[in-house]
Amino acid sequence: MATMRSTRRPKTEKEGLGRTASVDSIKSNQDESNANRLGKTILKPADQEQLTEAELNEEFTRILNANNPRAAQNISRYNFKEKAYKTIPNAEHHVLHFENDGYFILNEEGKFDGIIGGQTLTTVVSNSQIPKIDSSEKKSAPNNEEVDENGEAVVEVKKATTKNQFNYSDRAAQSINHPFKDRSTNTEPPPQKTFSASVTQWEIYDSYIEDEIAKEKIAKEKAKAVGGEKVKGAKEESKINTLPTEAHNEDVMSRQELAKSFRILERMANQNTYEDVAQDYKYWEDASDEFREGKGTLLPLWTFNCEVDKRKQVTAVAWNYQYKDFFAVGYGSYDFMRQGPGMIACFSLKNPSHPEFIYQTDSGVMSLDFHKQDPSMIVAGFYDGSVCVFDLKRKSSNAIYQSDSREGKHTEPVWQVMWGPEDLDGNTNFYSVSSDGRVTQWTLVKNELLYTDIIKLDLVSGLQEDQDELFGFASASCISFCPNIDHLFVVGTEEGKIHKCSKTYHNEYLASFEGHNMNVYALKYNPFSSRCFLSASADWTVKLWDHDSSKAALTFDLSSSVGDVCWSPYSSTVFAACTADGKVFVFDLNENKYEPLCEQQITKKSKLTHLAFNPNEPILLVGDDKGTVTSLKLSPNLRKRRRASDDAPENERIEKIVDIALGLNVNK
Repeated sequence: MATMRSTRRPKTEKEGLGRTASVDSIKSNQDESNANRLGKTILKPADQEQLTEAELNEEFTRILNANNPRAAQNISRYNFKEKAYKTIPNAEHHVLHFENDGYFILNEEGKFDGIIGGQTLTTVVSNSQIPKIDSSEKKSAPNNEEVDENGEAVVEVKKATTKNQFNYSDRAAQSINHPFKDRSTNTEPPPQKTFSASVTQWEIYDSYIEDEIAKEKIAKEKAKAVGGEKVKGAKEESKINTLPTEAHNEDVMSRQELAKSFRILERMANQNTYEDVAQDYKYWEDASDEFREGKGTLLPLWTFNCEVDKRKQVTAVAWNYQYKDFFAVGYGSYDFMRQGPGMIACFSLKNPSHPEFIYQTDSGVMSLDFHKQDPSMIVAGFYDGSVCVFDLKRKSSNAIYQSDSREGKHTEPVWQVMWGPEDLDGNTNFYSVSSDGRVTQWTLVKNELLYTDIIKLDLVSGLQEDQDELFGFASASCISFCPNIDHLFVVGTEEGKIHKCSKTYHNEYLASFEGHNMNVYALKYNPFSSRCFLSASADWTVKLWDHDSSKAALTFDLSSSVGDVCWSPYSSTVFAACTADGKVFVFDLNENKYEPLCEQQITKKSKLTHLAFNPNEPILLVGDDKGTVTSLKLSPNLRKRRRASDDAPENERIEKIVDIALGLNVNK
């Protein structure tokens, strides 16, 4: 095996880092060494430039440094401690040009072995390391030594067998690979069962009682097994732990707390069910109104039905004046051949699925009204001529006041009732009109209902001298009181006439208006003006009147029988009407005196009977002859507020329109 040695001569002053050397001496030394090494003669080209002695003796400075020119500069790395990128100041200039792994391993005696991979290595041994032997030993010793060129003996050292955990050999073996097998199982799925149950207060109570009884039985059995003395102790302990039992005589379903809880749960469920409708009720605005000047739409919201009796017609609709989401609906029939029991249902916009209150009546409900100051009081008029007063605060479904034949009961259907202001004694009173020709004032005095006939309508201009003649009276169908003059009111009749009356005059009319040819179904005074009122009739027309003029100011032909009409609570020039062909019309006299801003089909197979504006919100309720009440929201064009430049009061706006229509002087 060949050995490698390296000899190094001592450095001269001209060598080393930062030292200078003569260029010609360096070049000549290199050329001579190369020529001697290769055994060749140096041939110089003929055209080689000849340098002068001064140029050849010129010294050049060569500086060597340990910097790596290829090392990256300005390295930035992210510092997680400071949470920012930082520049690394010192780059790594160390370059590894050659690397060779050693082959010596450490033996058990702590010395290096020259054995690796089962091979014997040749070690160079100096003469000083060879032990001295005698001449006799030299003769007997085999001549196995070799001498190298330097005179040193080369001894072949054989490695003794040692136990080393790193000295191992690789062996290969062939074994059989077990084949893969697919195995699958089929099991029956566990049976499933849907279970539902309810937990109530009394069920929890009964469960505790049963558990105590079971514990008592176990205690008795243990006491019998032990002895008689422990039986007594077990009995005493069971008496102490046993809860007192109570008889469940009270009907739990009739408790007020349970009913309130059910009502809250029902409203929560309906809120989730009708969430999109509730969002429209609060925030919907028809964006197309900006591009349709003078036109508007009605958005249908909730529909209200009473499941108790679907064969009834909606005969009355009234909003509560204090609770803006609460209203009452009267159910009856306008067909005298299909009369039967009636019903009053009170709904809330928060619970459109079921009424909050239901009152069953013996006769069909024809009219109803909420009290303005006391929101729990409802007055209703019936087909049999009776009137009743209900109080929503009371748990009983019976009326607190009811008229009978001995207390001035009407002999014909009561078509309209309405609350009036309190009298001088502070008693609550209301008014009713009936087909028997009587306009009656009813007063609530303690537990008694007193009546007073304000006027009896006559078929002719003057009243009949014979008061006992029944057929001499006109059939009243509707009534409306002047908002600013308490004693003044107008009454509509089935003959088509409208009479202006006063509570201070019981025997004559103040004025009569002849403009309709058929039954007058509705009369409504303007809430902002004491002069103007509307009338709706079966002759397909709606008329606007000034009670100081016998001529109608404006007439609107709706091409169908008009069931009801009402003014809006936010503008003196806006009103709505419903017809028998299922349409709702909304007019704004300030925008257009001849055409409606909205004419929309609400139902196709039913007749619209009544409608009512919400006192606070732009919501309109419409009832039909199928027992359904539909809530509608007005678009922005149908509920425009008056302009800021218009300083005229609401009453002057409608009165100016009426004066122009009648041809009166409006510059007064």
